[in-house]
Amino acid sequence: MTTSIENTASASEQIHAAAALLAILTAHTDLPTPTPALHRFLEPGTDIPWGAWGVKLSLHRGLNTFEQWREALGLDPATADDGEYGTSRWLTAYGISHGVPVEVTGFYRSDADAER
Repeated sequence: MTTSIENTASASEQIHAAAALLAILTAHTDLPTPTPALHRFLEPGTDIPWGAWGVKLSLHRGLNTFEQWREALGLDPATADDGEYGTSRWLTAYGISHGVPVEVTGFYRSDADAER
């Protein structure tokens, strides 16, 4: 019999991520408002342990807000990865902050999209 993460997990596994989210928001009250979420990191190709709970911050007002948060959390620009789907574009940086994995994603439109 195999067990998946979903049916063996409990809310207690999220406590450190929730505390880190509160600490991050409290430490950076002057930055633009993100859309925060607790997130289980399952993406291969990062230094983040598989299945670790962490914080995901999404920013929907361009790359300036992304860069402000990336710098504030000390996320290495070398971890940044870009993506696009249709007219949606984004830049994501990864790292560790307050002892948990953190992902910051900034969504934006290119100049070509803005002209349409």
